[in-house]
Amino acid sequence: MLYRDAPTVEVSTLIEGATVDQVWDLVTDITLPTRAAGELESTEWVGDPGVAVGARFRGTNTAEHLGTWVGECEITEVDPGRRWVWQVGPAAGGDPWATWAFEVEPSSKGTIVRQWARLGPGPSRLSEFIQANPAKESRLITHRLTDWRNGMQANLDLIRTTLT
Repeated sequence: MLYRDAPTVEVSTLIEGATVDQVWDLVTDITLPTRAAGELESTEWVGDPGVAVGARFRGTNTAEHLGTWVGECEITEVDPGRRWVWQVGPAAGGDPWATWAFEVEPSSKGTIVRQWARLGPGPSRLSEFIQANPAKESRLITHRLTDWRNGMQANLDLIRTTLT
């Protein structure tokens, strides 16, 4: 697995009995992941708040091997009630460090919620570690995606417990 291939991770779950509107309200709350297990510690809107294309927010993260950093995020796609996508960094333009999204869709039993994330293609803190340890690239990426998967699963678990 190589960074330049923009590896992606995704989790999804069915929230039984929940409506799309209920789930949408939670997945568009940028503070939701700060209340679940994971590396995101705080978030704040930069400018006007709200999930809309071009809106910006800032997140402070801490990870064991990467330290603490702030990511500037810009919302790049919104399909109201269905999907929103944001890119992280760099603050001065250029290729993003990562792209993240939440998606919701109705089900006969409730609502399916999905969160996914893709590394790169822009250089990030992780790519600095890879440059210093090129023989460990695949292992470093696998570890990072596992951390992301665990955090995303915690987000979906929090949505489920909030709505059921």
